[in-house]
Amino acid sequence: MKTIIAKEFADQPQFAPVKDILQACVHCGFCTATCPTYLLLGDERDGPRGRIYMMKAMFEGEQVTQETRHHLDRCLTCRSCETTCPSGVEYGHLVDLGRVVVEQKAPRPMHQKLVRWGLRQILPYRSRFGPLLKLGQLVRPMLPTVIKQHVPLAVPQLVAPQSNHKRVMLSLPGCAQASAAPNTDIAAAQVLDQLGITLKVLHQSGCCGAVNHHLNAHEKALEQARHNIDLIWPELQAGAEALVITASGCGAALQEYGYLLRDDVTYADKANQVSKAAKDMVDILGQEDLAPIKAKLNNTQGADKGLGTGLGKVAVHCPCTQQHAMQLPFKVKALLDHLGLDTAATKNDHLCCGSAGTYSLLQPDLSHQLRSQKIKDLTIDSPQLIVTANIGCQLHLGGAGNVPVKHWLELLAD
Repeated sequence: MKTIIAKEFADQPQFAPVKDILQACVHCGFCTATCPTYLLLGDERDGPRGRIYMMKAMFEGEQVTQETRHHLDRCLTCRSCETTCPSGVEYGHLVDLGRVVVEQKAPRPMHQKLVRWGLRQILPYRSRFGPLLKLGQLVRPMLPTVIKQHVPLAVPQLVAPQSNHKRVMLSLPGCAQASAAPNTDIAAAQVLDQLGITLKVLHQSGCCGAVNHHLNAHEKALEQARHNIDLIWPELQAGAEALVITASGCGAALQEYGYLLRDDVTYADKANQVSKAAKDMVDILGQEDLAPIKAKLNNTQGADKGLGTGLGKVAVHCPCTQQHAMQLPFKVKALLDHLGLDTAATKNDHLCCGSAGTYSLLQPDLSHQLRSQKIKDLTIDSPQLIVTANIGCQLHLGGAGNVPVKHWLELLAD
């Protein structure tokens, strides 16, 4: 696609990738077939190809309107289009930069600005989100349904292992997951403990930066990235093998550190090494001998009964961030099959559930429609449980109240 970037953008280093990304697009339209919002709305402007056309016009200097912002806001940034694209168009990077421009050229109404500011002040901070969540859980029975579905029930907490193995891996508590689903990281520690690995928690770490980045506070996101790198880097130098990812949304952000800080002389190399060290738990387990875990699971369920029979059918949801951003499609299902679980049949696994970070809060109507369709696709085989690999998807799907939803690691924990 021939593109002449307007001087106001060509002179800014952050927009340097735009021209190459736009020129890679050949308008084939394969992306529309796998775009959740296009399939739902049938509007070319709500598919990747149409949004690319709008961003091309914008970066060439044409007027940016509220209509442009409206259609970019509707994008989930699920990156399913990237998996489909035969030309390797980096749509995720393009739409991130496009949103920076529309935020400047087509200012939001004050109420939208306040909502986004509020989300940025609460979600990325454990010390703020945690107490508010506990308050919400206390008054949950009195809340209207539209709010109640965003407040998960409190659950009994697992016991973290006390281990001191020679092998060490790192864990970032993150923000929402630490309060809303603390059992996920404890389950990860238990599983690794069975393999002779200590999971060291870096308690001083903060949000990975995803919330601020996707809400266009890019400098704040980079500040959070640098803070985490300062904590992670010495541990990697001391011999830690990996940075364990239990929330694929955070994993996708952490694996982008190298790209986002590529021009930062002080942090570029460290950021790249941290991105390489960030490994999803399913990727880590795929490199380990899982015989101890398999034996323990079979002993727990009864050797003659079988693991699958004991738990019933389990539907595996693969988050967009895991399959499209981290490029680990179907890995969790394959692992659970290997361990003996009875995994249920599903369909349209490539389509987003509608969570997409803050999307479920900012675009509730579209988000709920996508969730309803995803629940149907996950329950065609009547599973007793749905498992996923991302906290946002877990809370979103669980809010529907149809089938219990857990993180897949909880199946392997005590």
